[in-house]
Amino acid sequence: MEKNKRITIINNIDQLPTLAEQIEQIADEWELDPMLAMNMNLVIEEAITNVIFYAFNDQENHQIDIDFNLNDSILKLVITDDGTPFDPTQKGDPDTTLSVEDRQIGGLGIFLIRKIMNEVKYKRKNNKNILTLTKSI
Repeated sequence: MEKNKRITIINNIDQLPTLAEQIEQIADEWELDPMLAMNMNLVIEEAITNVIFYAFNDQENHQIDIDFNLNDSILKLVITDDGTPFDPTQKGDPDTTLSVEDRQIGGLGIFLIRKIMNEVKYKRKNNKNILTLTKSI
């Protein structure tokens, strides 16, 4: 049986605790494994934080939608925003063999998302960034 939920927030970092609570509610409602729920929360927080900090060139409120879909054993998370075009799938992995001091700042969130999820896809449609994260469970 397919399950769907949508959470909508605005581009404000203060929204993250409420978002985390809502994700936990979905995980409980859908009876997801606690480790999966934790990873889902981590992945969404990383992606949303990037959107909030880097996607917008103004001080206006912008809507960010997070769609959750569970179909059989596939969990799909789709994050949509109207920010500046940015394809995180084109970003190379950071060199994790370097010391913390020698590494470039940034990129670890995307790296982490790629490690946790089975598939990370990006497209730009109707002036919106659409990031689709898929996990087999």
